[in-house]
Amino acid sequence: MLAPEAHRAGRLGHVNVSMLLLASGRGERLGGDIPKAYVPCRGASLVARSLARLTRIAEHREIVLAINPADRATHLPPLAAALDEYGPVVVVDGGATRQESMRRAFAASHPRADVILVHDAARPFFPIEAAKRAVAAAYEVGAALLAMPVPDTLKRCNADGHVLETVDRAGVWLAQTPQVIRRDRLIEALARADADGFEGTDDVSLCEHAGQPVVVVEGSRTNLKITTPADLRLAELIAAAEDGA
Repeated sequence: MLAPEAHRAGRLGHVNVSMLLLASGRGERLGGDIPKAYVPCRGASLVARSLARLTRIAEHREIVLAINPADRATHLPPLAAALDEYGPVVVVDGGATRQESMRRAFAASHPRADVILVHDAARPFFPIEAAKRAVAAAYEVGAALLAMPVPDTLKRCNADGHVLETVDRAGVWLAQTPQVIRRDRLIEALARADADGFEGTDDVSLCEHAGQPVVVVEGSRTNLKITTPADLRLAELIAAAEDGA
């Protein structure tokens, strides 16, 4: 539940957070007949695990879930219990692209929110304390994201796979979600993107394009994006460790 304006007094503990959970992708690389967000991971779907984790970030929150319209009749009803438990949850139809899904979820968010947190349902194991730090950083700076410094040597190759050069990895980070943007900054960034015809690869890239400051908060290597069957097997090991199984 979002806190009334008069009760927040500018304290970070009372920041109102609109959480946009994006779950409209199909996940073709994962295979199977079930859209990726609804694939079970040790008894709970990826989207249900993400919902449960999001509720532990902020006391004053709302959740907007963006789904594929085709999933409303088939995959949304089994989520009813989770939506009730972790509510209030607003459900909207996602768009053809990730950015469009984010826009639609943002349009359904409450105008009293201080910051907008965007998360991919395919990352159900994000570090909660780091996400809290990202919310605080975004409130102060304007935008923040979870990310990890690149641990390996980077090679730039041509189309034939021939190495062209070794890329300096100093200062290079791998972006993750959640990504958090102050509401007023996101409105400005979206307007700039519209004016320039810009399509970002993630949410904070909109802020970067608008010349706004963005900071990284170190995430976790377990905050993997589940894309392939191998990722799902690793996710099941993480879930087993977390669930104490």
